[in-house]
Amino acid sequence: MQTTVKWCDWSGKGLDYCSFGTNSDSSILDGVVIGTREGNYGARYFVLTDTCFRTREVKVEYVGGPRMHICTDGKGRWHDLIGNEPIESLTGCLDVDIGVTPATNTLPIKRLKLAEQESQEIIVAYVPLPTQITGVFLPRIAQQRYTCITLNQRYRYEGIFRKFAADLDLDRHGLVLDYPETFRRVHS
Repeated sequence: MQTTVKWCDWSGKGLDYCSFGTNSDSSILDGVVIGTREGNYGARYFVLTDTCFRTREVKVEYVGGPRMHICTDGKGRWHDLIGNEPIESLTGCLDVDIGVTPATNTLPIKRLKLAEQESQEIIVAYVPLPTQITGVFLPRIAQQRYTCITLNQRYRYEGIFRKFAADLDLDRHGLVLDYPETFRRVHS
């Protein structure tokens, strides 16, 4: 299965173009963003997961700025491939959340397989926006909660680390349609 989607930011000035594909042994999110949240930037992202939607590899590059390339064993042990060092601070994280795109919300929703009205709190490897980077460009740990409101259609996302919540409607592939106050799907 392969699909391509576009989102604009809530102001209508930014754009995210994302390809999502699955095959017998992995899933891939591959996208580019022209962003305006907390400043202007361009970014490219790539996320590889295993068949259970556990993150295995992440690449993020800001145009004219920093880049990261990290991997994980799918069991919560992460490694910085640029610095060739383990990332101990992310121990236990199974998911990545790239702040510039709603695409990565798909991964924990698919991995958790929540029943209606079921919730689960998770820790994720949060990839910051360019203005949030201090020091080496690596993800930081963040607490989140997902709640299934309507199976395969609507989920509540709570960014506990930033005291934010939004109800996310999904398409038939599990990709976010609208992310209130942040992103909305562009239909061509």
